[in-house]
Amino acid sequence: MALLFPQVEAEFAEIARAIKNASKVAVLAHIKPDADAIGSACALVRGLQQIGIGARAYIGQPFPHADNLRSIPGVDEVCYAEPLPDEGLIVTVDCASVDRTGCYQTELAAQQERVIVLDHHRSNHGFGAQNLIIDSESTTTIIRELFTYLGVELDAELAYCLYSGLVTDTGNFRWGSPRMHALAGELLEFGLNPRNISLELSDEMTADDLRLMGTALASLESLEVDDLTVSFMHIDEAALRTMSQTAVEAVIDYARVLVGSDVGVVLKQFHQDRWGISLRSTKVDVSVAASALGGGGHRPAAGYSARGSKQQVQQQLVDALHDAYVGE
Repeated sequence: MALLFPQVEAEFAEIARAIKNASKVAVLAHIKPDADAIGSACALVRGLQQIGIGARAYIGQPFPHADNLRSIPGVDEVCYAEPLPDEGLIVTVDCASVDRTGCYQTELAAQQERVIVLDHHRSNHGFGAQNLIIDSESTTTIIRELFTYLGVELDAELAYCLYSGLVTDTGNFRWGSPRMHALAGELLEFGLNPRNISLELSDEMTADDLRLMGTALASLESLEVDDLTVSFMHIDEAALRTMSQTAVEAVIDYARVLVGSDVGVVLKQFHQDRWGISLRSTKVDVSVAASALGGGGHRPAAGYSARGSKQQVQQQLVDALHDAYVGE
């Protein structure tokens, strides 16, 4: 397969050399991992083990992955909030900022010389000694390219890991560039069943999930911000504790496709005054607003964390969207 990112060939080669010279590698994915985070971490660990490099995957939270990720090969070997090795490299995957590494963020900041950052969020400013940040469809696309420089041979399990991140982060190939189809074609040659993978990763929800989704969707309210229609939905603390991650992501997807809305917002209440905000848009670069509020992401999809009442959080976002829209 032709190189996906020939414009950064030297950077890939340099990172591959550093990894090959490492005594061991700790691979860190972001907290509250999605399929791209888990797929990237598990693929990189398995790829490194294939070429004789000791590697393990870590996530900086005490609780495990969501059930919909259980089919990704290697996911049961991920370590949660366990101590990192004292030597070797630390490679972060799909972490848009150091705080996304959870309980490891202080350790990473103190040992930056050991850290390599691999990520596809353009809002990522880099927090490692080496940073390979490419605005691409998924972090698994970057891992696939790195395998070329490392000499890793693809197999069915590696293909599953890589495809998992690609299919989910592109919304089942609804957005992205032609290279995503070229990569998907390569991965499917290893016998993957795309229908089954989509069902396993995205489509399993309980009856309670559907009821709680209905409550979240019924909370819809719209505001006018300059020439934008901004639509808000709210998942309260009690519902968020019960809903599966698949159901939460489904609500966020509805925010993207609402007719007549320019920006879709889902306010997720973690505690009385702690919130996670997910932004979706086809018109405004929501990563600008998210970055201004301490988060990040991509042009059509971004997020951040906030504190305050629902009204305060909502007004902060309205102000940030106003600034982002006027600045375009």
